[in-house]
Amino acid sequence: MNAAEVRQQLKELMVSELNLEGKSPSDIDDVAPLFGEGLGLDSLDALQLAMSIEERFGVRIPEGAEARPIFASVNALVDYIVRTQAG
Repeated sequence: MNAAEVRQQLKELMVSELNLEGKSPSDIDDVAPLFGEGLGLDSLDALQLAMSIEERFGVRIPEGAEARPIFASVNALVDYIVRTQAG
């Protein structure tokens, strides 16, 4: 699966799993932070998203501090997923 396919599926997953009211996949900025001022996700969202990503893409998301850079943005998640699937 290439990065563009992963990016689209990831955004669709985020909208459906995280109940992002009024947002469509195209509204999600690839480089904006997922937490805080960006998309505004919280720790429960992170857990839900990690479980959904593991199920959909067949990759393992580490926990704790190791996961922070992976969840920095959509681009960071896509890079991690593509790199892990290729490995």
